Amino acid sequence: MRSSRQNGSGFPSPGTAGKLAFSCTRCFIVAFLAAASPVLSGCAVGPDFKPPAPPDTVKYLSDRAGDRVPGHSIVRAGEVPPQWWELFRSPALNRLVEDGIAHNADLAAAEAAVRVAQANALAQRGALFPSVMGNFESSRQQVPVDLQSPLESNAHLLSLHTGQVTVSYLADVWGGTRRLVESANSQARMRAFQREGVYLTLASNIALAAIEEGRLRGHIAATRRVLGLQGEVLRLLRRQQEQGQIAQTDVAAQETAVAQTRLLLPDLEKKLAQQRHLLSFLTGRLASDDPKERFDLGSFRMPRRLPLTLPADLVRQRPDIQAAEADFQSDNAMIGIAIANRLPQITLTASGGAAAAQFTQLANPAAGLGIIAGNAAQTIFDAGRLENRQRAAEAEAEQSLAQYRSVVLAAFQNVADVLRALQAGTRAISAATGAERSATESITLVRKQVDQGQISVPLLLAAQEAYLETSLARLDAQAAQLANTAALFQALGGGWWNRDDRKQAAIKVVPEVNEAGLVLRA
Repeated sequence: MRSSRQNGSGFPSPGTAGKLAFSCTRCFIVAFLAAASPVLSGCAVGPDFKPPAPPDTVKYLSDRAGDRVPGHSIVRAGEVPPQWWELFRSPALNRLVEDGIAHNADLAAAEAAVRVAQANALAQRGALFPSVMGNFESSRQQVPVDLQSPLESNAHLLSLHTGQVTVSYLADVWGGTRRLVESANSQARMRAFQREGVYLTLASNIALAAIEEGRLRGHIAATRRVLGLQGEVLRLLRRQQEQGQIAQTDVAAQETAVAQTRLLLPDLEKKLAQQRHLLSFLTGRLASDDPKERFDLGSFRMPRRLPLTLPADLVRQRPDIQAAEADFQSDNAMIGIAIANRLPQITLTASGGAAAAQFTQLANPAAGLGIIAGNAAQTIFDAGRLENRQRAAEAEAEQSLAQYRSVVLAAFQNVADVLRALQAGTRAISAATGAERSATESITLVRKQVDQGQISVPLLLAAQEAYLETSLARLDAQAAQLANTAALFQALGGGWWNRDDRKQAAIKVVPEVNEAGLVLRA
């Protein structure tokens, strides 16, 4: 009878070998997991990311007056409210913006893109840990009759059942995997900020479309008002012409003026209908599903105070700048990945299991099998492929940095342009209001002259044209000032950082990790 510990050759028996294999496999897994932390906590090759410094400036405009808007209270370093559109004090606008946020297709697509990036980032993080695979194989084989059977029973039909667990790990000695995780996390952050950009653009576009609708309705109302006035004058002129007081040419001139004014209406009505279609699209509706809300310029009020973010804070609050920074960080991490790929790659594997001719014998310790292996591979010659990939990664990071700087400059230009527009808008409203007041007085005097039969046709036509033009100019100036105010909130980032909802929470797209890729806090 064979000993349970040794056979006749002096080697461990199969049962002992199986136990040793299982024991070694377990020891390897435990030893590997114990050794993984110090390996992961080592330095990762490649440059560590450092956010670019904000521009060294304290103002947006170049003149001595500074960033001021006459007629408006500017609050320096003021907080931008997350629902900034509510400052226009239009309940209809508030309902429409909330409707758009809930149903807009572009925003839904941006939300889905964030979820894709989040899932990819979490999937990439799995590479930091060993992979464990289970495998079971069953086979039945016939041995030729003229060959000696390997079985003690001399049977020529062989069955083999093998169950095995394999643990493999690509050791992240150089930090290439950690750089991949960093890049994936940055891509997720970039998608999150791009989503915030879509959110901000959507709210701004709805507000601007509503203001434009109000402007067009104002134009239509002013045009019809002038048409009514011209029609009254035309009836008086016809009566005076019938009485022989004026010539037919004077009546014809007024008829031409009426026709020219009436010609303005079809184009204005077309533009108003198209603006309504735009509002339907922005709120996730078909063009045939007209929103219930209606807007005129009287629906809006200018905010009592306008916040103005400090230049040093703008780079942290503009979604497009934050997205560009995240893209730069992702490309910066790719340099470390390219460097790590040029260094030796170490792979550790361990497997343990059992093999037996009968399924019920797999639990027998004598059926145990196992292996522990390590592999180190280094590229010796690749015709410069890996080196050029590193150069490409470095050039791409330089490109991303240049693009980031361009986005920052464009953001500052955006704010400066809006401030200039607001300054000019204040003067334009004042001038247009004064001009309309003068034109109103002029048309009133001319109307009295028409009633009295004392009329100069050129003066009448000029007064009517001036009255219409100044009325439209005043409407345009008011609408432009409202639109520029909405543009200011958009240029300052829209206050997303003050919004306490699931979208704000999603900016931190994955748990924060340290340089080794280990979770710091959720």
